Amino acid sequence: MRSLLLLLALTVSMTASASELIYRPVNPSFGGNPLNSSHLLGTANAQNDYKDPSAGGSSGTSALDRLTSSLQSRLVSQLLADIGKDGSQTGSLVTDEFAINVVDEDGTLAISITDRATNETTMIEVNGLIAD
Repeated sequence: MRSLLLLLALTVSMTASASELIYRPVNPSFGGNPLNSSHLLGTANAQNDYKDPSAGGSSGTSALDRLTSSLQSRLVSQLLADIGKDGSQTGSLVTDEFAINVVDEDGTLAISITDRATNETTMIEVNGLIAD
């Protein structure tokens, strides 16, 4: 009986202490501490095994392709600059992808661009050109 009274006295004298559970989000997108963002981004990048084929390493075009594109651009520019000089009123440029014909008649510059793969033609006409 004595042990029962002692046990009862002990339980009554111990008060239960509990506090309210509070949820604090970790992710700053959901209200967490903004200083966690770099850690979370680093963790996500460490787990990411996807490699973007368009990023990094090679640009997808070879040096020869870039040189060809640059030369084509330069030749088209030179062709348009030469129209009207030294009495030349026409000019043309043919590449693997397109054919360009330029005609300057009476102050109207007519440029015909033909896609050689599809034979689709685009015409550009500029009026009011004044020769130097």
